[in-house]
Amino acid sequence: MANETSDDGHGLDRSDGGLAWREAGDPGRPTVLFLHGLGGSRTAWDTVLVDLATDWHCVAWDLPGYGESDPIEPLTFDAIADAAASLLDRLGVRRASVVGLSFGGQQALHFALRHPDRLDRLVLADTSAVFGADGTDVAEWKQLRLGPLDRGVTPADMAAGVIEAITAEGFGGAERDRAIAAFSRIPSAGLRAAVHCLPTHDVRDRLGEIAAPTLVIVGELDVETPLAYAEYLAERIPNASLAVVPGVGHLTPSEAPAEFARLVRAHLARDLSGTEGRSGAPSR
Repeated sequence: MANETSDDGHGLDRSDGGLAWREAGDPGRPTVLFLHGLGGSRTAWDTVLVDLATDWHCVAWDLPGYGESDPIEPLTFDAIADAAASLLDRLGVRRASVVGLSFGGQQALHFALRHPDRLDRLVLADTSAVFGADGTDVAEWKQLRLGPLDRGVTPADMAAGVIEAITAEGFGGAERDRAIAAFSRIPSAGLRAAVHCLPTHDVRDRLGEIAAPTLVIVGELDVETPLAYAEYLAERIPNASLAVVPGVGHLTPSEAPAEFARLVRAHLARDLSGTEGRSGAPSR
């Protein structure tokens, strides 16, 4: 039996079997699972979650080791994909659409390849097919993120600076506060494990296996995972389309939540027979 806490207007917080998540919308509707990025947690999705919950059953988890979810050791992409599938089992959901941002988009790709029978539609936001496509040195990338942790700096300490660095100029207000708060929920050990996991990502030779209808979203000003990365995904996933969100950086769901939700809504509602409508009855 899952433990529950009260709904704060953004969804019901639940936990079971070492996993914690936020849930919004009617459980009888098709389910959408949201996977946050390296510097996020389940609360980062709140605005998009509330928007889409009018028509879908929306679930945003804390990655294992993040927020209130227990760690898994070692943290690998296969282990993450299996944990996501186990969450669907706990929810009584056979198939779901998956929306992943950045590191969460990488996780979504691994889920699509490891559990294709559990996937309905796929949304990949500000992400990549491989770590370091621009020649990033793995050791330097890790040290830049692990060094502060080694010195006792916490994710909460670094949250504002990181959010500032990866978003477009002028990002502020409640969504910026929400992004910083979501980052601040990350335990140091969880971030450390994720930093070791992320550089192992490489699915370039398997993108053609992804059968699910896929939407690739990227911020026009994203310098972390730029347009070329999104184009690579959209060109190599068989049933994929690309959307560029103008004027925003790496955190499209936070920097442009209304537009992000609109794009996701259209993708989830698209009737693949050629007419527009709901994506069909939930597979539970």
